[in-house]
Amino acid sequence: MSSNASSDKTPGDQFELLSDAIKDQTAKVGVIGLGYVGLPLIQAFVRAGFSTIGFDSDPTKVERLLAGQSYIKHIDSAWIAQCIAEKKFDPTADMQRLQEADALLICVPTPVSESRDPDLTYVENTARMIAQVLRPGQLIVLESTTYPSTTRDVVLPILAESGLVIGRDFFLAYSPEREDPGNPDFNASRIPKVVGGYGPPSLQLACDLYGHAVVETVPVSSLEVAEACKILENIYRAVNIALVNELKILFHKLEIDVWEVIDAAKTKPFGFQAFYPGPGLGGHCIPIDPFYLSWLARKNELSTRFIELAGEVNSSMPHYVIQQVIEALNDHGKPVRGTKIGLLGVAYKKDVDDPRESPSFKLMEELLKRGAELSYNDPHIPVLPEMRHYDVPKMTSEDLTAHWLAQQDLVLIATDHSAYDYAFIVQHSKLVLDTRNATKGVTQNRERIVKA
Repeated sequence: MSSNASSDKTPGDQFELLSDAIKDQTAKVGVIGLGYVGLPLIQAFVRAGFSTIGFDSDPTKVERLLAGQSYIKHIDSAWIAQCIAEKKFDPTADMQRLQEADALLICVPTPVSESRDPDLTYVENTARMIAQVLRPGQLIVLESTTYPSTTRDVVLPILAESGLVIGRDFFLAYSPEREDPGNPDFNASRIPKVVGGYGPPSLQLACDLYGHAVVETVPVSSLEVAEACKILENIYRAVNIALVNELKILFHKLEIDVWEVIDAAKTKPFGFQAFYPGPGLGGHCIPIDPFYLSWLARKNELSTRFIELAGEVNSSMPHYVIQQVIEALNDHGKPVRGTKIGLLGVAYKKDVDDPRESPSFKLMEELLKRGAELSYNDPHIPVLPEMRHYDVPKMTSEDLTAHWLAQQDLVLIATDHSAYDYAFIVQHSKLVLDTRNATKGVTQNRERIVKA
């Protein structure tokens, strides 16, 4: 279905025309934002038989994709090159081409400000670009995580500036992304998709579209329910991780191994789900998204004490780790200043190349402030990327050799990548601070290991 295909149709025909195009897979799917959410979504729709257009404001990303190069570990470069050669995937930075897509899926960042208020700049700017070229017969779906009412109260009024009528000329839905980077069991096509629409026609079109690409669609009664669903999922994780982080500090004081406690507790076949402590929260969801709801609560003169408390606990964990570094070095007669510290793992979780909101950056920043001679290794992140909220120098990943390990006064395990040989690391290190229980299976030289 092209922009010209609907020119001879009356506005009342737009639903049927788009519905038919979705059913026979001639509808063109556009994805705005080709990051860790958008690019896997492109892959899911290409595999489902659709032609796709990928939009990104970063020309460097577009150039790399057009050259057949992936910048996301779990998306294969050869696959991208093949899709572009077969004209199944068309990356572009030209936002005038938004009108070419029959469905536009918005996957742009939704950060928070320094005061933890929602920053919808990317969503609003994207909606304005769509409004400038919006044509009859298009379905717009917001996937970016946000607070309930965003799609209806923020996105819709901007789209309506086009003069087109919602539910007649164009259609609007919300379907939260559910990515789990690095988990091969749950790629974009294998995760059920919650969908909320602006009225029954929009809901049906969105469910029909996603139905081709994902294992299951889960329709809900409104845009707001779908938006709240994603927030609930992330708050659930944030609160439970905060709980085990707080217990880790207590159990450490009591000389109890929190990981052993969790392993014992998870043998209960009901009523318990294991969550694990760490040096802090990372990724694009859990450290940020819960505060969208706490902001909305404040706006409605309510409080969300669990969310705020979980945020305080989780954000304090890097400082706890730094204190453990200080104490571990002190026990060996060393100050932090002038001491060589090697940090293992910059990605926010194991086996991914995603550094977003990684606690490793906070750890680096704090160690550098205290005068440490810092270096790092991460097999998935060869060059330290610039981060908006952290002041760290340009660095490259060191080779994980026996010589490099032996040079460090302390090796800090921040991310427990599977590629690491932890017995080798402990064998050649003077002192290891383990924030992830990664050295659990190491039997030799355990006197060198400090758990944090």
